[in-house]
Amino acid sequence: MDGYTIGIVARMAEIGVETVRFYEREGLIPRPRRPERGFRRYPRDTVGRLRFIRRAKDLGFTLAEIRELLELRVDPNTNCRDVKRRAEAKMANIDGRIADLRRMKTALSRLADACAGDGTTGECPILSALDQPPKS
Repeated sequence: MDGYTIGIVARMAEIGVETVRFYEREGLIPRPRRPERGFRRYPRDTVGRLRFIRRAKDLGFTLAEIRELLELRVDPNTNCRDVKRRAEAKMANIDGRIADLRRMKTALSRLADACAGDGTTGECPILSALDQPPKS
């Protein structure tokens, strides 16, 4: 019999079986045909595709972005420049998220510095600050 069962595909791609099913439902991997009797068999290239998806997720790409990257791989009208633009856009997005996280950390640090750590929660400057309307 040609191909792999879902368990073998998942193990080779180092992901869970439910993740394989999820990616299948999302259309990121093709749904294999089910033989008359027995388990569905995934083609050998499914493992590589799943590894690609996992690595792209590790780099912060969303499933929608991964779908686009997968489409770029097979589109004869695209080139590396198209892929590079997407990578640069992802880096800009990550830079923005890092800046947001730094702002949050700075704000939390100020609140934590203002709190002596004793007294009742009714006197807690952190909780009091959270009760205030946001600054515009």
